[in-house]
This record gives sequence, structure tokens and C-alpha cells, in this order.
Amino acid sequence: MIIMAPVLLILLGATEILQADLLPDEKISLLPPINFTIKVTGLAQVLLHWESNPDQEQRNVNLEYQVKINAPKEDDYETRITESKCVTILHKGFSASVRTILQNDHSLLASSWASAELHAPPGSPGTSVVNLTCTTNTTADNYSHLRPYQVSLHCTWLVGTDAPEDTQYFLYYRYGSWTEECQEYSKDSLGRNIACWFPRTFIRSRGRDWLAVLVNGSSKHSAIKPFDQLFALHAIDRINPPLNVTAEIEGTRLSIQWEKPVSAFPIHCFDYEVKIHNARNGYLQVEKMMTNTFISIIDDLSKYDVQVRAAVSSMCREAGLWSEWSQPIYVGKDEHKPLREWFLIVLMATICFILLILLLICRIKLVPLRQKLKSSVI
Repeated sequence: MIIMAPVLLILLGATEILQADLLPDEKISLLPPINFTIKVTGLAQVLLHWESNPDQEQRNVNLEYQVKINAPKEDDYETRITESKCVTILHKGFSASVRTILQNDHSLLASSWASAELHAPPGSPGTSVVNLTCTTNTTADNYSHLRPYQVSLHCTWLVGTDAPEDTQYFLYYRYGSWTEECQEYSKDSLGRNIACWFPRTFIRSRGRDWLAVLVNGSSKHSAIKPFDQLFALHAIDRINPPLNVTAEIEGTRLSIQWEKPVSAFPIHCFDYEVKIHNARNGYLQVEKMMTNTFISIIDDLSKYDVQVRAAVSSMCREAGLWSEWSQPIYVGKDEHKPLREWFLIVLMATICFILLILLLICRIKLVPLRQKLKSSVI
């Protein structure tokens, strides 16, 4: 132990020296990055690039960079490399700043900011589209083993309030590295494009990338301002209803089964809602399920209609839209008498009642007559 003590002291001293070398010196001066540029690399996508300052004093420390997005939406993050990709709308312009930082657990040293800006694209106010909405839907592709499912895209919008009558709009989408222009438009009464349909796209229904959509336009009378928007796939994906819904009744037991919707997601990725409507008393039962079967106890004197809908579970992606309800399945028997039958029953009961009254009246009148006859005979 006596021999080890000096060794430990030496090691502790060496550690302190190394830590002192690694800690930022209070006298160090951090210089801002140079040649900071913003370059548009795709629809709603920019590349931020800068270089470290060549006059920056180099020490045994790791410099980092703080990036601050100023517009159109504020954001702030740190990186060790000298470039950064950013997915953002651009029709409002874009601006960002970057600075050199050096930090440890106790302090932060930072240079001044270097800034760059992209101006908003030109165009007359009120000419860009409004209320741009998009939805996706998945269909089975029986002709492709590499991509057994295809995703369609449908977008609609309204014409800008100040857009000239000869305005024509054009839509583009980008997903990942793929960009496509719309070829199938729907038009308004003036022949202006107001909707677009892509029966097949490069969108992956299980993907997590943003969907970027741009609508620009042209007119002989005014410059049409472009408009772009980002969509999260989980928020616009229209799930298909469940397939092959069946229902049967055995006594008071109602059994319902179905298959998962047409989707690239596997069977364990779905939540379901089952809706059972009692046609006799109007009672509505809605149950949420994680499996594709449901059993309910019912009365066997009623007729029921059964429907099922689906949504992708939060276990597989962020919560999104429910599908439409499946077509109703009708089971059971309705014990309600038809109106005609009830009318006949009431009519017969009324006739019987009237006949009974008449018989009673006749009997009452016949009693005195019989008594007179008997007395006359005596």
C-alpha cells in the first residue's frame, strides 16, 4: 500500500493536467464561420454550408457549431460538421445563422453569428393557392413483387382570391429524392386546375420522410406567387377499411371476424373499432380492439348491422386517421311486426270487441221479452 500511494498521486496529477489541457482556456477567442451559404437543393429543401474560420486558434479542443433557423419557423440545434440539410417551406423565405461554440459542463464560449438569407419568391399577393390539402391511399399491386403496394396521392386547393381568370396552376411533389409533376388535373368552370391525382407515386406508405408539395402558376396579367407545404404521411394517409368482415349469431352469441386492410403495414400494426347497431331498440355499441375478432352477448330477438374500421397503431407509427367504416353486415331477425300486420290485428280486435258489445246488448234486450212470453203462457 505504501508503494502504491506515490503511483496513485502521480496518476491523479497527470489526470488533472490532461483535464486542464482539455478545458477551454478563458483567453481563447472564438471566430465565426466564414462563407456561410444557403442553397435550395429540392422542393422545400435547403443545404446550409459554411467553413471554419482559417484564423481560428487551434487547441486541443473540439469545436462545434450552433445553427439557428430564424425564419420561417424558429429552430436551434448543434452539429460538429460544417453543413446541414433542412426541410422547410420556402414561399415565405428562409434565413439562418451559425456560430462557433466551445462548451463543457460548466460554461459555453461562442463566437458572433454568421447569417444568410433566401428571399421569398416573387409574385403578386393573393395569387397563390389557398387551402391546399392532400391525402394518400394504398392499393395492392399484383404485378410487382418488388413493390407489392402502391401509394396514390390526391391534392385539392382553391384559387387565390386575387388570381386573374387566366391563371393556371401546376403541382409538384417531392418524397425523398424523387420529384414528380402532376399529369392528371381537375378543373373549375374557368378551366383552372384545382385538383391533382397521382395514381402511382414513389411515396412509401411506411416511410417517415416529409412529403413536400409545391403549387406554382402562370398568368398573362400577373406574376403568380408559388406556395409550398409539408405533410406528415401519418396525418394524411387514408387507411383502407378492413376486408372480409363476417358476422354470425349462435343463440345469444354474436361473433365478428375480419382481415387487415390492404396496407404495407403487417397485421400487428392495426387498431380496430367495431360498431354494432341494434335495429330494434336503436342501441349502438362501439368497441376498440387490437385483434381481428370480437364476440358480444346479445338478445336473439333483434336484427343487427355490424361495421368495422381500422387505424395504424401507435406502436408502428404516429397516430393518424381512421379508415371509413366497412360496408354494413346484417345478422339476426327482427321480431317487429310489419305495420300492415299490426293494423290487421288491431282491426280484428276492434271487430271482435264491437261484436261482443252487440251480443251483450242483444242479450240484455232479450231477457225482458222472454219473461213476457213466459207470463203470457202461464
